[in-house]
Amino acid sequence: MVQHKFTNQTNFYSGKVRDVYSIDNNLLVMIASNRLSAFDVILPLPIPFKGQVLNEIAAYMLNECKDICPNWLISSPAPNASLGKKCTPFAIEMVVRGNLVGHAWRTYTNGQRVLCGVEMPNGMKENDFFSTPIITPSTKATKGHDEDISKERIIASGLCTLEEWDTLEKYSLALFARGKELAAKQGLILADTKYEFGKIGEEIYLMDEIHTPDSSRYFYADGFKEKLANNEKQKQLSKEFVREWLIENDFMGKEGQIIPEMTVEKIDSISKRYIELYEQITGEKFVPNSISDENLFKTIEQALKVI
Repeated sequence: MVQHKFTNQTNFYSGKVRDVYSIDNNLLVMIASNRLSAFDVILPLPIPFKGQVLNEIAAYMLNECKDICPNWLISSPAPNASLGKKCTPFAIEMVVRGNLVGHAWRTYTNGQRVLCGVEMPNGMKENDFFSTPIITPSTKATKGHDEDISKERIIASGLCTLEEWDTLEKYSLALFARGKELAAKQGLILADTKYEFGKIGEEIYLMDEIHTPDSSRYFYADGFKEKLANNEKQKQLSKEFVREWLIENDFMGKEGQIIPEMTVEKIDSISKRYIELYEQITGEKFVPNSISDENLFKTIEQALKVI
């Protein structure tokens, strides 16, 4: 995707999967690209319709959760673009885990029982539910890898105050509960996810995307208990299948490792998995919309004029 210069643009940032434009220092244009990131590395080839899937799920979820806390979204004028309020971000990600899976499970199998200052009980197996959801924060790195961090270190290092932490924790757990409710209606289990927050003045806002396959992990509820009892692999909808494919091919983002070949078949299968999640979580048929860069930017410019 080419970079654009919007009227009254004050900044531009190209992230792992999004291009973010600041307008008048108080608005953001967030364009979800088709780039795919795993282990904090951008993979070499784009995934068709991934940006549209992420943008439309995020907009859907932000609207479904807007009664819980203020969020940044104003509108989504294009399939892969959203406009919203610019916040001063907290440099942390609030990772909420309902199940022992992914990074938490890898930590657990290494014999560790404390993750980000949170104790995990003995005797758990992969995909087990925690008795109550836990929060395992990470730093929000602008470059390189995000790192696990405890609540105590966050406050001690000034990343947020104790009062702000209490609000972030309350919002995160309430959002996760809503996310699980929405997932359950569609036959899914929201296993874990992450939230990002920022401030406008003294008010805390929910930022970025929520409950998408890039930020969350979903299991199919049908057959979950049986698979858990039999120690079978769960059927899931998330980016974890990409990570598993990379791990199987000896790539975890470490220096000297080579990204495996992304064949046409692999790219198509990843695209279909993203579309499958969209249809599962929204209950609606996905309608692909391949908007050109020229029309995308023209549509956004028009939307900015009426804010």
